[in-house]
Amino acid sequence: MTNTTDTSTDVSADELPSRGRVPTGLTGLDEILDGGYLDKRNYLVRGSPGVGKTLIGFHFLAAGVHADDRVLFINLGEAESDIRQNAAQFGFGGEFETVPIVDLSPSAGYFTDAGDIFPPDEVEGRSVTQEIVDEVLAHEPDRVVVDPLSQFRYLSTDEAHFRKQVLSFLKFLKESEATVVLTSESTTATPDDDIQFMSDGVVTLDYSSTARTLEISKFRGSDFQGGTHAVRIDDDGMTVFPRLRPGKHRADFSPDPISSGVPEMDQLLHGGLERGTVTLISGPTGVGKTTTGAQFMKEAAGRGDRSVVYLFEEAKTTFLHRSEAIHMPVRDMIDRGTLAVKEIESLQLSSEELSNDIRHEIEEEDTGIVMIDGIEGYQHTIRGDSDRVVTELHALCSYLQNMGVTTILIGEVGAVTGDFRVTKHEISYLADNVLFLRYLELDGHLRKAIGVLKKRASDFERTLRGFEITEYGIAVGDPLTGLRGVLRGEPRWIEDSNTSAGSNG
Repeated sequence: MTNTTDTSTDVSADELPSRGRVPTGLTGLDEILDGGYLDKRNYLVRGSPGVGKTLIGFHFLAAGVHADDRVLFINLGEAESDIRQNAAQFGFGGEFETVPIVDLSPSAGYFTDAGDIFPPDEVEGRSVTQEIVDEVLAHEPDRVVVDPLSQFRYLSTDEAHFRKQVLSFLKFLKESEATVVLTSESTTATPDDDIQFMSDGVVTLDYSSTARTLEISKFRGSDFQGGTHAVRIDDDGMTVFPRLRPGKHRADFSPDPISSGVPEMDQLLHGGLERGTVTLISGPTGVGKTTTGAQFMKEAAGRGDRSVVYLFEEAKTTFLHRSEAIHMPVRDMIDRGTLAVKEIESLQLSSEELSNDIRHEIEEEDTGIVMIDGIEGYQHTIRGDSDRVVTELHALCSYLQNMGVTTILIGEVGAVTGDFRVTKHEISYLADNVLFLRYLELDGHLRKAIGVLKKRASDFERTLRGFEITEYGIAVGDPLTGLRGVLRGEPRWIEDSNTSAGSNG
């Protein structure tokens, strides 16, 4: 089983009989369903009003039009004109010009005479069931959307009649060899447990003040990816972002070291940062963490390798300006396609959307270095507490390691000086390498130092070196062998040492 929860079928995917797949029209949903719906089965899309149920139906039928399938939209809620207008607003106008719509919504005339009470299963004197049968027989559709199926409940005499009616309807559609998407309004007052029971698969949409989500709770005859997945709705329709599954992705690569281009820094790291490793660059604000990470990207660009940096705590214009101020040619790197700089607005992106974008960078753009700058901003973006930050970063870093990508995480510590701390979050275990930067107060001057705390793939230099960002870039000095107490926040020179602050800049 590859899904992350216990909600999928117990049948192993390897033991399932071969069965055709019908694309849903949503790439992300197809990935979650391991290829799409199973053909000639029915699937329930449920949720409260406004979550995007009908929109999933639009995507399904539009994909059918592009595949030259025969399609049919059976509407029990809105007028046909409203359906076509809504489809056009999401960019489906062209496809839906040819989609036949069976309009069974009640017109205003239904209520003009309060004394008229129509029998169940009749709207304005015509049998709903019979009209559906006639239209299906006439069109012989490959794909059908019924929106909303729960409307049958109001045309039934009681619950038993409703269940019998729905079962008979689903059996008829199955015999017509159509793949069917049903929608259902699910509220506390009108639960749809009975419809879920009768469906071959269940897709639940949800919407809160912070996020839209999708979850599969049932999918007969096939494996699927469990858990909640992110959804975004805009003028182009719906996009589904599957939760990242690191174990599903792996690439062959050689763990060669990547040089920083600064000889003294490479000496600290015994050659550089190996491919397929995660490096945490830690330090207080303004000490040079982002610039240090960008230095590896600059060197990679010289070899023609592509890198991407996700800015969570800094504007793109600021990053470009201060990089160019130290002769780091970031704009030229962007123009050559060896660097992508993406500014992430806080609270506007889910972790699934971020991982989807990173996957595109790795799998489509052949990106070799990914930098997350920084972890605090990442936490705000995914709207999670510290525990969730660790969980999400663990999955992301595992994926990047499996794909042979060099990952750089920028972590900030609160104190400028004082007792040493690697990061505010308990994530140091995720890192193969920990590179830290510190401020030092020496002889009345504020200085900086760089050191390596951890390196899994090789040995490393266990000394501190002076660190400086000049107008020509990063400068790393000789080892500060005569300095003690740096990690305690009390740096001092050893008496009689020949080393001085001026010689270790």
